[in-house]
Amino acid sequence: MRFSVYQESHIGGRKVNQDRMGYSFTRDAILLLLADGMGGHILGEMAAAIAMQTIGSLFQQQAQPFIARPERFLEDSFLAAHQEIHRYRAMNNLPETPRTTIVACLIQNGYAYWAHCGDSRLYWMRQGQILLRTKDHSRLETLIAQGKVDPAERHTHPDRNKLFNCLGAPNSPIVELSRRAALQPGDLILLCSDGLWSMLPDYMLAQKLHENTIVRAIPELIRSAVSIAGKQSDNATALVMMWEGDDRLEDSSIISTNTLPIGSITTTIQVQIDPDIPVENGEPDMFNDAEIEKAIAEIRNAIHKSSRITSKT
Repeated sequence: MRFSVYQESHIGGRKVNQDRMGYSFTRDAILLLLADGMGGHILGEMAAAIAMQTIGSLFQQQAQPFIARPERFLEDSFLAAHQEIHRYRAMNNLPETPRTTIVACLIQNGYAYWAHCGDSRLYWMRQGQILLRTKDHSRLETLIAQGKVDPAERHTHPDRNKLFNCLGAPNSPIVELSRRAALQPGDLILLCSDGLWSMLPDYMLAQKLHENTIVRAIPELIRSAVSIAGKQSDNATALVMMWEGDDRLEDSSIISTNTLPIGSITTTIQVQIDPDIPVENGEPDMFNDAEIEKAIAEIRNAIHKSSRITSKT
């Protein structure tokens, strides 16, 4: 496999960045993940972190070096993350369960499979055109589908932030799965939080990513979204992968997994976070200096083991 990947997040005008993003890959499979902790509930950032940890850990356990049943993996891992978030609430006797949206994409054998809960989106783009994007699990999208609201009201309607599906809710989430998508060289897979897509029209996302490299386009799009939203801007996060199908290309920004030994994994997903960590003064001490240094060391070690692969994060 050959691909390029770039990810970036901006806290915006919020006190806490509740978005989480990351990717993992083996010789034959790639997992892209993005979660947006829901600010209307307590500890949204913890729900997002637990979801990332759970799904990322399951990928590392099962991708040997690929996932045998991609759709089943996505559904089961989402449900496992949902259960872990509820377990965290019970262990810490919280008044309510933290919640998060989630979107994931699994790529192997030249095909992409994705799933989502909530309004964190995935876009599949080719030659500046959007082939498909996920549909938000929101009250507004339901009204639009029923013909009761004009699509032009997406950015102004009062129900635009009302979600009916997420991880951590009282009921089990509805995991919406995609069909298998055959990728072509140059195809883009973009995962992003609503802090990005709610401020910028879809055509602008596609245009900027078509006209510029992913390393240049994503920072520009995030800056634009935060600037348009102003002082009350939401966290804005994006993770994008460009699929490369020609092994003859030589480019230091392109990751090639062909030399990876079976069993090795490279990841930017922090999987050392333990949901059993108690809450002190209402906040979990998840990211102390020692844990951050450990995560960095693990990532560097994984990159070193994978023949000095160069990636941008």
